[in-house]
Amino acid sequence: MTANAKNGFLLSNGRWQNHYLKDPISVLVVNLMPTKEVTERQFLESFNNLNQDIEFTFLYLATHHFKNISYSAIAKAYASLDDVESSSFDGLIITGAPVEQLNFHQVDYWEEFRTICDWAKRHTKQSLLECWAALGGLYNDYQLNKQQLPQKLFGIYQATSINEHNRLSHNFHAIKIPQSRHSTPVIDPNNLPDDLEVIATNKQIGPLIYYSPSNHRTYITGHPEYESDTLAKEYYRDLKKRLPIQEPHNYFANVETGKVNYSWQQSSIQIYQNWLNTFAQQKVGTLV
Repeated sequence: MTANAKNGFLLSNGRWQNHYLKDPISVLVVNLMPTKEVTERQFLESFNNLNQDIEFTFLYLATHHFKNISYSAIAKAYASLDDVESSSFDGLIITGAPVEQLNFHQVDYWEEFRTICDWAKRHTKQSLLECWAALGGLYNDYQLNKQQLPQKLFGIYQATSINEHNRLSHNFHAIKIPQSRHSTPVIDPNNLPDDLEVIATNKQIGPLIYYSPSNHRTYITGHPEYESDTLAKEYYRDLKKRLPIQEPHNYFANVETGKVNYSWQQSSIQIYQNWLNTFAQQKVGTLV
């Protein structure tokens, strides 16, 4: 089907073409990534492959001090929480962010992030939090802290165990998710909060996907939206900066040529499709 952008840099710069949609699913995306246009395109392209028509509204956090873009430019291209506070959306997505080496309370938009998580319970059917946002959501919702990893978790990781009784894992034979993070949730898989379910886990790095029925929230520890070359760009960027970085796990099909193994594409499509399917016919405020 088709994904449209209601606002954003791609739309305003003529780099995304919208099409007529009769009754699209409305999704609000809090784009915390510094590469705004790239992230917009990643989500639009990913959801373009799904079975429903989607309309994205991109939102910025007004309390954030932007380094790579002017405040006036982001305010012109994106909506703020004040702009949408009285509205309702079918879904909410909050992206990852390069702030995971900070304590949550050191992040300048932490309180606004918490406000949005609370707002989503009343104004959306389901929310999806990725990477840093997933860590922040687990801390905000369950007081589950994070810990720094000895080295960056970087590459493609496949689930070794899948909870087949949840609709989020419907039609899955394998789940592969790109990972690019410096921290991980402090969670005992054998002593989870009563309301928190593990949907998919990897025996090496732990849970990949969590779900909370009462919060109507999915937490994904990685980046399903990543394009085929995203990890390669991050890898060569860090090498150029002489940062400590290892070759991304299970990513390059041929090390000598740097050929990328885009092995997670179908998993990502299924992850997002299953997420949409949990609320496509659901009324705002009801449980899955």
